[in-house]
Amino acid sequence: MRAMVTTSLTALALAGISLAPMVAAAHVGVSSGPGFANTTQEISFGVGHGCEGSDTYSVRVEIPAGVTSVRATNSDFGKATVVKDAAGNVTAVEWQKSPEDVLPGDTNYYKLTIRAKIPNQPFTTIYFPTHQTCRSGDGGLLSTDWVGTPQSAAAADGGMEEPAPSLLVLPARRTGWNKVTVPQAIASLSPYFDDAQIVWKGNAAHSANGATLEQIKATAGVTVLTTLAAGDEIWVKY
Repeated sequence: MRAMVTTSLTALALAGISLAPMVAAAHVGVSSGPGFANTTQEISFGVGHGCEGSDTYSVRVEIPAGVTSVRATNSDFGKATVVKDAAGNVTAVEWQKSPEDVLPGDTNYYKLTIRAKIPNQPFTTIYFPTHQTCRSGDGGLLSTDWVGTPQSAAAADGGMEEPAPSLLVLPARRTGWNKVTVPQAIASLSPYFDDAQIVWKGNAAHSANGATLEQIKATAGVTVLTTLAAGDEIWVKY
């Protein structure tokens, strides 16, 4: 019976689930979607606007501890420079335009990319403090620090710091069924399983797809899975 229920709900999930990409906000943020634990991948940062009408001149992205094997890529914005500490660890990547390439106004969107290995820390969020410098028509420099995190203190002026680009870390996966051990309690399965067809734990199931969720609710012997405890073992279908 359990196998029949699982097959039925999974088929419905396959028919109706929508895998929408993550959308970048207007500030400096991660535009390439979530990261996958213990996986090497490209991470792109979208620069949505300049500073007070001036074009972006340089961007410095700090690399947090645990993010390794960092390789920078050049872009049409400018060449990338890798910054290392005394031990040889990459601590930042910087991109800077040539002064003659600075635009007369804030008109362009920029995408800057690194390749790096994500730490094996699923169900966490990694923050990349970023510093944006703009150059006005008279050569003056303006800057914005995108460094705020949920743990940040209030800014010196009493306001909130501008949010740092953040990377949601999901469990590594393959197409089909994946067995996952949850390392810490999760109060909500969203956004960690928004791209999953279905999640099972015992006789409870979850799906971000509305039609599949209604089928879960209507299936005898199956309850809706809403939270997870540290150490829970679950099966996830992608």
